[in-house]
Amino acid sequence: MDKFTYQNPTSIHFGQGQIASISQAIPKDKKVLVIYGGGSIKSNGVYDQVTAALDGFNWGEFSGVEPNPQYDTLMKAVELVKTEGYDYLLAVGGGSVVDGTKFVAAAACYQGEDPWNILLKQEPVTKVVPLGCVLTLPATGSESNGGSVVSRGKDKLFFGSPLVKPAFAVLDPQTTLSLSPRQVANGVVDAFVHTMEQYLTYPVNAKVQDRFAEGLLHTLIEEGPKALATPDDLAVRANIMWSATQALNGLIGVGVPADWTTHMIGHELTGNYGIDHARTLSIVLPAVMKVRRKEKEAKLLQYAERIFGLTTGTADQRIDAAIEKTIAFFKQMGVPTTLTDVDLGEKDIDVLIESLKKHGMIALSEHLDITPEISRKILMTAL
Repeated sequence: MDKFTYQNPTSIHFGQGQIASISQAIPKDKKVLVIYGGGSIKSNGVYDQVTAALDGFNWGEFSGVEPNPQYDTLMKAVELVKTEGYDYLLAVGGGSVVDGTKFVAAAACYQGEDPWNILLKQEPVTKVVPLGCVLTLPATGSESNGGSVVSRGKDKLFFGSPLVKPAFAVLDPQTTLSLSPRQVANGVVDAFVHTMEQYLTYPVNAKVQDRFAEGLLHTLIEEGPKALATPDDLAVRANIMWSATQALNGLIGVGVPADWTTHMIGHELTGNYGIDHARTLSIVLPAVMKVRRKEKEAKLLQYAERIFGLTTGTADQRIDAAIEKTIAFFKQMGVPTTLTDVDLGEKDIDVLIESLKKHGMIALSEHLDITPEISRKILMTAL
């Protein structure tokens, strides 16, 4: 296990009725800007709960954050923060709203030439507007980490800073009951792949992290299909919500290598073709497992045994079976597992490879050895 320093400052308020806790979580003297997406929070009761909790506060709102938050939209919120003097942000929505709010928090305090450089040039974030969040779609883990992904046209880029970790996050499983089956499936798959990318690398004798990750994988495999079959089961939703947070709050990733290849290639699929983020992951991960089976052999065999109970047959047979069972789980969740499933073909791979090069994604994986040529092989395998 590698050395590490771990801190997560986000306070979690978990359970039914916890939206009311924001009245105590936000300082009373703050002017609060509530940021949300397309307005579903007004039909599922979340908006009313937030409004009640903010009674007595000086607050306003900004709506219209897209499922893949767009820079131009977010810059309108930045302008509002500056002109109206907001000094606290409250994201209400899924990971995209939280990601977008993190960018607003950083961009509102940015002193350089172009706030896009926070993402494009990875210019350091030195000051932010403080923020909290009310999560309504468990998937990304953004509610308790310092990462954010923002799009501008076909460019979908990441930035990270501990300064944009939310001060608090409200996780009420009740808010997820109004999600569509597609949103539920996407959330489960996103959390699953987050876990896999921090787990499926090579052994470093990090037994705690491995067992934590395996517990999350088991939970998502068990509960994900239940969430589709029995959508009103609040206990199932609670376990999924907490799993998604734990998958990317930093805990299972400390002291271990990580391979974000699936995410980086997935970002290009979303940026160029508008495919749901989680659905790009379900397409790319099986191909990564196949192409990188030699480099990941030890962890693939561990995954095969501990997650699926595969202990007989040759190493290759067990790895093949584990990959097939992973694909079967994705299919059970109703998400695509090949490029063909989303009407993409070999001609589209050239576009994706050029986008990877444009964004500097030329040395991916836990070994930094996935070149554009290997990325092409992964995409060809995903056809």
